[in-house]
Amino acid sequence: MSSLPHFRRMVIIGVGLIGGSLALVCREKGIVSEVVGVGRSEKNLQDAIALKAIDRYTFKAEDAVKGADIIILAAPVRSLIRLAREIAPHLKAGAIVTDVGSVKGPLTEIEDILPQGTYFVAGHPIAGKEKSGVTAAFSQLFQNSKCILTPTANTNRDAVNTVQSMWEAAGAKVLLMDPEAHDRIFAAVSHLPHVIAYALVNTLLELENESDGIISYAAGGFRDFTRIAASHPEMWRDICLMNKHNILEMLERYERSIAKIKLLIRSDDAVGLYNEFERARQVREKL
Repeated sequence: MSSLPHFRRMVIIGVGLIGGSLALVCREKGIVSEVVGVGRSEKNLQDAIALKAIDRYTFKAEDAVKGADIIILAAPVRSLIRLAREIAPHLKAGAIVTDVGSVKGPLTEIEDILPQGTYFVAGHPIAGKEKSGVTAAFSQLFQNSKCILTPTANTNRDAVNTVQSMWEAAGAKVLLMDPEAHDRIFAAVSHLPHVIAYALVNTLLELENESDGIISYAAGGFRDFTRIAASHPEMWRDICLMNKHNILEMLERYERSIAKIKLLIRSDDAVGLYNEFERARQVREKL
């Protein structure tokens, strides 16, 4: 593990599950003296104070970041470039801006937005659950998880090391990755499953309108598979729009898999169906 950093003031813009959990663990590890929260919901920000995730809050990001050592952009990803523009004139020299978004390629623009002498390090902690809001936050969220950092050739290496040591202190294993590779990989392993889960629940909802009460029969398998459909729709709307080309490609690949299974069913191909399911089962058992 790298040596522990210390931040006199941390600003969390978007004090939800991820931002709140990061604030809690940084407090627990003694690497931050003051945490300022920024958000839209006063109730959520008051909850954050009650949970001791933040010390104080404001609704204006430009006020919060003055004098801050590190700023965590934890709002929905489509808002992050706009937020970077808003806070850029108010950052002190040496300030580090990082994020927790699930899409990385478009955010490289932030490096050009921030003033010279301040630094952006793009990040994506691979942790979370379907519940949102700071009341779901807890300091152990990142323990034994992964966190992807996606520096470019222009990213300040000292800033990368600082952000890496912060996430390692939070319990995560940090990996470095190209931002475009990140977006393609997570379109497949994260974004696609979420879209499918939403679609599956909506399919059942349409059936509910035809056969009242069908949802009451949904058992463990359906609940397990669709758990992630309880994730916040604003967050996933933004991810889909920002990573649309990769997600559309993965949806097309999924459609081809579905079409293959449909053909096997239509053809009464018992051997083909068994082979398809067995191939998937063996992969799943290795996860």
